[in-house]
Amino acid sequence: MAKMGGSKASNGSRKNSELLPFAVHVVQGRWFSVFASFLIMAGAGATYLFGVYSKQIKSSLGYDQTTLNLLGFFKDLGANVGVLSGLIGEVTPTWFVLLIGSAMNFAGYFMIWLAVTAKIPKPKVWHMCLYICIGANSQNFANTGALVTCVKNFPASRGVMLGLLKGFTGLSGAIFTQIYLAVYGNNSKSMILLIAWLPAALSVVFVYTIRPMKLVRQPNELRVFYHFLYVSIALALFLMAMIIVQKQVSFSQAAYAGSVTVVCVFLFVPLGIAIREELLLWNLKKQPGDPPTELTIEKAPQTIEAKEDALPSNSSKEQKQDRKISCFADIFNKPERGEDYTILQALLSVDMLILFIATLCGLGSSLTAVDNLGQIGESLGYPTKTISSFVSLVSIWNYFGRVFSGFVSESLLVKWKVPRPLMMTFVLLLSCAGHLLIAFPAPGSVYVASVIIGFSFGAQLPLLFAIISELFGLKYYSTLFNCGQLASPLGSYILNVKVTGMLYDREALKELAKKGMARSSVKELICLGSQCYRLAFTILASITFFGALVSLVLVIRTREFYKGDIYKKFTEDAEDA
Repeated sequence: MAKMGGSKASNGSRKNSELLPFAVHVVQGRWFSVFASFLIMAGAGATYLFGVYSKQIKSSLGYDQTTLNLLGFFKDLGANVGVLSGLIGEVTPTWFVLLIGSAMNFAGYFMIWLAVTAKIPKPKVWHMCLYICIGANSQNFANTGALVTCVKNFPASRGVMLGLLKGFTGLSGAIFTQIYLAVYGNNSKSMILLIAWLPAALSVVFVYTIRPMKLVRQPNELRVFYHFLYVSIALALFLMAMIIVQKQVSFSQAAYAGSVTVVCVFLFVPLGIAIREELLLWNLKKQPGDPPTELTIEKAPQTIEAKEDALPSNSSKEQKQDRKISCFADIFNKPERGEDYTILQALLSVDMLILFIATLCGLGSSLTAVDNLGQIGESLGYPTKTISSFVSLVSIWNYFGRVFSGFVSESLLVKWKVPRPLMMTFVLLLSCAGHLLIAFPAPGSVYVASVIIGFSFGAQLPLLFAIISELFGLKYYSTLFNCGQLASPLGSYILNVKVTGMLYDREALKELAKKGMARSSVKELICLGSQCYRLAFTILASITFFGALVSLVLVIRTREFYKGDIYKKFTEDAEDA
């Protein structure tokens, strides 16, 4: 009996001695890094919540709709200009990028919360524009720190990884709405405080677990990502069910807490998947056989020497000279589609111009709709809690749009050679229907419009980024990626500030004139009725339809390119390697 007790004690001590090294192995592993990135990206979508708290900014600071839409433009500008975070990420470690993003997120949104709650003197408009631009720009630092690092750690699964991470960003609006309802109730001012501290805290907690790591070959890698995908779909369906139930039933604080508990369980299920995969790797390391091999691609020395011998002696000098002058001399001497364009060649190409116009029309209109959802619901007489559900629906269907466009467009391209720009055309046409439902509302139509606009908005982003990489190559993709995004805030400024905001204020002034009141007699301009956004969203629908026609031109121009094997170059490079 004593021996048995001693053996049990030794087994227990052995297990305890292995537990700590295994825990360290998990935290330092690639799969835990993926889990941490999911949480950071789930907190990186605060820009989609503008429709929830924008009314509080408007009423607390006495802004008119044009000024509020100007704030929306600076939010979109900060969220879509990621050049600074990319440059910083090139020369600094990942933890530094994440800490900068954390500080910017907290500083920007915390200053907005202080202004809205009157804890500081009323700031000037340009101060508020600066605050929201800084807060929104932190999203790019999360992308650079978490998303780019994960793609480098899983280069063979980059498409799936991008879809998952951007999908969690799309869900963040609905996740934050559930958390704030459980913690703060219906106080939308506190929503601003929540999005100030929670994303910042997530980045700080996981700052050292996300970093470039050694690449290992795992045959089950894609299957693991599909497990992550199923969890994220279940989370999205649960959030959508909660939105529907919360509309029908009045939830207590305890009920909202229960809902958030389930959401947190779904968010931490990927941790269990990560631990399972790290346990498999841990056991493989302990076996006497070979551990998972590192991915190394090298050219054979003989091949390199043979290629060098085959070149004339002065060819390398000529190539260097060509490279020096190619940036300007070959601007209009463009390579074939799919080859590596220079930055100027891509920016001055007809294909990029078409993409820019289609993006300006499509994403500009969608961003305008998302930013005005709070005022749209108010003008049509919906209560505050219902307006929050509109924003949540946009967030959830934003996720489905991203996943759908990424996976389905890839499947259609591989199986039937369907040009990816054609899917963009269909997405823009769908977006037109959402705008028309707001322009000519019926009972409950805003719910349907929220779903359509959220789906089409989410679907446009992966399509845009994929098309740019396919047409212009990957050599200067990081720069072209950010240039492609610039059409989004530009479209938002034109359509949100100069069109929608001004037309809304004009309708509100008409109502004041009918009542015989002067503008100076009211603190904020409020328009009530279906006429408030009718003309504005009719214009948005027309502009989006024009964008769909423009994208159809790109379909015609690229149909022969997409009929071929667009990945042939990468296949040949891999074979040569």
